[in-house]
Amino acid sequence: MTLNSKIPQGPLKDKWTDYKNKINLVNPANKRHIDVIVVGTGLAGGSASATLAELGYNVKTFCYQDSPRRAHSIAAQGGINAAKNYQGDGDSTYRLFYDTVKGGDYRSREANVYRLAEVSTNIIDQCVAQGVPFARDYGGLLDNRSFGGVLVSRTFYAKGQTGQQLLLGAYSAMNRQIARGKIEMFNRHEMLDVVLVDGKARGIIARNLVTGEIERHSAHAVVIASGGYGNVYFLSTNAMGSNVTAAWKIHKKGAFFANPCFTQIHPTCIPRSGDYQSKLTLMSESLRNDGRIWVPKRLEDSKAIRDRSKKPTELTEDQRDYFLERRYPAFGNLVPRDVASRAAKERCDAGFGVNATGEAVFLDFASSFERYGKEQAKIQNLINPTKEKIIELGQKIVEAKYGNLFQMYEKIVDENPYKTPMMIYPAVHYTMGGVWVDYNLMTTIPGCYAIGEANFSEHGANRLGASALMQGLADGYFVLPYTIGDYLADDIRTGKISTDTPEFDEAEKSVKDAISFFINNKGTHSVDYYHKKLGKIMWDKCGMSRNEEGLKEAIEEISVLRKDFWQNVSVPGSENQFNEELAKAGRVADFLELGELFAKDALQREESAGGHFREEHQTSEGEAKRRKEFQYVSAWEYKGEPKDAVLHKEVLDYENIEVKERSYK
Repeated sequence: MTLNSKIPQGPLKDKWTDYKNKINLVNPANKRHIDVIVVGTGLAGGSASATLAELGYNVKTFCYQDSPRRAHSIAAQGGINAAKNYQGDGDSTYRLFYDTVKGGDYRSREANVYRLAEVSTNIIDQCVAQGVPFARDYGGLLDNRSFGGVLVSRTFYAKGQTGQQLLLGAYSAMNRQIARGKIEMFNRHEMLDVVLVDGKARGIIARNLVTGEIERHSAHAVVIASGGYGNVYFLSTNAMGSNVTAAWKIHKKGAFFANPCFTQIHPTCIPRSGDYQSKLTLMSESLRNDGRIWVPKRLEDSKAIRDRSKKPTELTEDQRDYFLERRYPAFGNLVPRDVASRAAKERCDAGFGVNATGEAVFLDFASSFERYGKEQAKIQNLINPTKEKIIELGQKIVEAKYGNLFQMYEKIVDENPYKTPMMIYPAVHYTMGGVWVDYNLMTTIPGCYAIGEANFSEHGANRLGASALMQGLADGYFVLPYTIGDYLADDIRTGKISTDTPEFDEAEKSVKDAISFFINNKGTHSVDYYHKKLGKIMWDKCGMSRNEEGLKEAIEEISVLRKDFWQNVSVPGSENQFNEELAKAGRVADFLELGELFAKDALQREESAGGHFREEHQTSEGEAKRRKEFQYVSAWEYKGEPKDAVLHKEVLDYENIEVKERSYK
């Protein structure tokens, strides 16, 4: 087939405006005759559901959680980017666009990214109107802070709870439409297949997770807003229920994946403390505004801190290596996430790790306590304040900015971060790869869309901090509601889509057969047994460091593990009841298939990109440019010639190309 990205002609700055002026629209009177299914209620799905319903479409929205407000977007902490230039520090739409493309290793689709930067300012206005309690400065204006990879302050935030507050805004907008009868909400339902009629997405098969009932739901279009697949690594910062199932089911029906191997390794995660853990906890990147990252300069000091014979506070400034400030003086501790993650791993691999596992570096706020304290002492006209008083004043300022994050850290680690530096280590977080979409956000299945983290288009090989919330809300509030009309304009005479068709029969039978298999298999190993094994293969051989030999081994090992899973997995309980192990079994089955595609994609990519270091090849021209801009100095040399999005075995140049082969079905 031919892939057509449908990117409009003309200058970047005019593409979206000109495109909106020319695409087809659906008359308001006709919208009430059109049904749309939205899978997922995070920021992308929630905002899309609310907006489509407000426009007049009949929306069916599905989430596996007990409430839309429990979507994983709630976990986002640090902020949301927008090019409003409230700080007057030189920001602009173009600079946000450029920072996003550069931060993504020049592997993003530029037309989509410019549109994202362009609509970013509208998002803030929308959310303020909804009552989102963004932080404000002394004069009452919305406050901003910086995130990694940029030289301006453009991140709007609500303490360390930005995702939660934005999600509550989208949830309130949804509730209004639910009350009006324009959204039919299906909580505790999981999409298990998409139904195609005459090649178009016309509905889904869903399982009621409470009763076990299998249900048919039809619509004129299906929107996938199911988030990312970081849990393919087992240990990640994602909620334990986060999965790839919705995206993977449409892939198996013909929706192509792009860049599946691009996952984000977030630098500020609470380190793993043992093999018993089922997930990892993220500390907001916003902490890098005021925290300084360091390890001891001497190996003996690192060893002494690991065995607790020395405290980190005992080391003087000249005994500390602030390695990000040393290597990247222009950006310091606010380098992009992939750069910070690789640097931290390199120091730990060299033996300078500071926790019991040797996999941690310090994030220290002592300098900020003193800096803010001195400023407050002057404001309060305190004459010759003691050092203790200065620290006390400074800690109050930091607490006002990040207090809930410090509290969360203390509850998990049982150490007071006001007295002892935090410990952090890189962990799997966001996924930049995902379902391939065109400029309209439609997949290669007509009538099937993918928005937010579920698609691939905006973030290249590495996402800048605070851009996830921006993309989710941009897609849901301001992009999809325009572009979906271009497709649905042809459906105003179609009428209600029947669920009593052979296509629905076949899809439902396939779902029931899979469920029946899991219940009746009577194997010897739990679902988690296989998930943990997959995660270890993925981290060891498809994680931050990759090579050809290891990736080939990973492909073979995952294939063997997948065969064993289908022979020996054990799922207790029955299908006609609440059965979380059954739900998990289906999700892990999809992860096992995705993991194999993931490794095949990584094998095709011979260059280093984002958080992933490929060992065999030479530094590319594009990477040399990026290194120069970030004043890059590292023990890890970037190697390889950059490629655009990899779709199976093909390389996308984002223009019309012929796809001759699908390497995995």
